[in-house]
Amino acid sequence: MSDTRGYDIKGIELTDDRYTVEQGFIRNKYKALDVNGDVVLRGKQKMLKMKEEFPFVDADDNEVFTVKAGGIIDVAGNYVLSDAQTGEDIVILDNDYSLLQDTWKIRDATTESKLAEINSRGAMVTLARNIIPFGGWIPHKYEITDQEGAHVGSIDGQFSLRDRYEITIDDASNVPKEPIVAAAMVIDAIQGN
Repeated sequence: MSDTRGYDIKGIELTDDRYTVEQGFIRNKYKALDVNGDVVLRGKQKMLKMKEEFPFVDADDNEVFTVKAGGIIDVAGNYVLSDAQTGEDIVILDNDYSLLQDTWKIRDATTESKLAEINSRGAMVTLARNIIPFGGWIPHKYEITDQEGAHVGSIDGQFSLRDRYEITIDDASNVPKEPIVAAAMVIDAIQGN
């Protein structure tokens, strides 16, 4: 098992095993709530940027990390999560785009070794979401696995006017939680879920 302390982000510590991610009324603006319903993290996509960028702040509006695309219009590519206080690149969110399977890998920013993977569940649902008009209204479900493919948790979409995801982390002993919560927001924004 790896040690998640190497992936700590200064200024935030997510200790719960369940989080709710809600999209704001303004597209690509999100908040993460802990089990008590308190906001622990907010993020929004910066508009009019050549490379997609998502700054994240804590409940007190202190910037804690940023997720930035590796390239221009990077629908299937890399997004680097950087600590706002140290400037250090922590992890890479790597998107493998497919009509049948949404796959996101969370990799170490230095070694690029895989730490976790987030996969959509159900090829028919993924296909319908990608090709049917208003398919984006179908709630999506993702499974989170560790570097060896063992179950870590899930991200379950809820049917609502605003996108809403329930993140459950059953065993994150070797997977950092902050990138998983950030990935739920970034996946929704990038793929127009």
